Amino acid sequence: MAIVKPFQCVRPNKEEARLVAALPYDVYNRNEACQVTAGNPKSFLNIDRPETQFPQDVDIYDDRVYEKAANMLKEWMKDGTFVQDDVKAYYIYELIMDGRGQTGIVACSSIDDYLNGVIKKHENTREEKELDRIRHVDTTDAQTGPIFLAYRSREEINRLVEEKKKADPLYDFTADDGISHKVWRIADPDTVSLIEEHFLRIPATYIADGHHRAASAVKVGIKRRKETPDNTGEEEFQFFLSVLFPDDQLMILPYNRVVKDLNGLSLVEFLSKLSEGFTVTAAGENAFGPSEKGSFGLYLNKTWYCLKAKEALKSDDPVKGLDVSILQDNLLGPILGIKDPRIDKRIDFIGGIRGLKELEKRCEEDMTVAFSMYPTSIGELFAVADAGLLMPPKSTWFEPKLRSGLFIHMLK
Repeated sequence: MAIVKPFQCVRPNKEEARLVAALPYDVYNRNEACQVTAGNPKSFLNIDRPETQFPQDVDIYDDRVYEKAANMLKEWMKDGTFVQDDVKAYYIYELIMDGRGQTGIVACSSIDDYLNGVIKKHENTREEKELDRIRHVDTTDAQTGPIFLAYRSREEINRLVEEKKKADPLYDFTADDGISHKVWRIADPDTVSLIEEHFLRIPATYIADGHHRAASAVKVGIKRRKETPDNTGEEEFQFFLSVLFPDDQLMILPYNRVVKDLNGLSLVEFLSKLSEGFTVTAAGENAFGPSEKGSFGLYLNKTWYCLKAKEALKSDDPVKGLDVSILQDNLLGPILGIKDPRIDKRIDFIGGIRGLKELEKRCEEDMTVAFSMYPTSIGELFAVADAGLLMPPKSTWFEPKLRSGLFIHMLK
């Protein structure tokens, strides 16, 4: 059963919500983050990436950086940029991109559910990325970026959510990227109890996006348990900020690949090796994105090709059968020499939101060959997590991205 709790939210005032709401901290490098904050002093990125408040020669992991984040959060709560609701509540969060919407419930999930496997994972985390968010959460006493969780859709929750969306929203704005955001608050005790009961009937939730944020929040919770030996299990640090979406509303975009060279092969040699495991057909000059599982687009020498994996390469194994695995295990590794895509500098990954033209652009600038992918499905993600397995790196790209700064969970 999934323990999903209401919480006393810190959130932006209605007039400034659009300015405060920011894309996740990890979609930017330092220079990009500085550009965003310079153009919008109310962007939550000022707090989420507090190194933007310092000269470039100050290390992003300097103690002063995290202290700055904590001080700015306190200042924004004091000056009215943020308000804190006086009761614990759930929130409904709707995002609409290109006319397509998805609606989730903002709540706090249990760190014990994470530790005992009720909250299921599908990728590993890197310690250095965890350490940054651990320090950010611990120093600010706040979780500021929600973890994107999915669950198998349940009609009783869908009906409740749709009924509550008939009320006037707390927030209703369209961000600069064209994505619309609406938020409703659910604070009446009967509905709050009903939501909690509905989730107690759900056997598992799944991390769709935010593995590092989740791991960091849990480690801060464990640390505070040790510091509070008489804890009751109900303290705020026992839970982490999340938005839970039904699986049938989610869209995963492809995560495409570009490679720097052909590993010493000529064009003829490369295509010959490809033909051993794939059926290769020319697709012309127009950008080609695959329309079915087991197919791949290949861009090389200003020409697009369609690759179709032969039956021998396909597998019923939840990980080996993924398109990203078929490409890695039968092409990127053995033919192009990309043994570990997590650390190999010859490969780069491009989220599907950037489009196929970005693949062509990269091949003109600094890469040689590009691969367009068919997106991993949410069902495949669930199957991998249910089997206790891990996906290859860069298997999924979720859109639209949840905004940070709209919902803050204080740990004290």
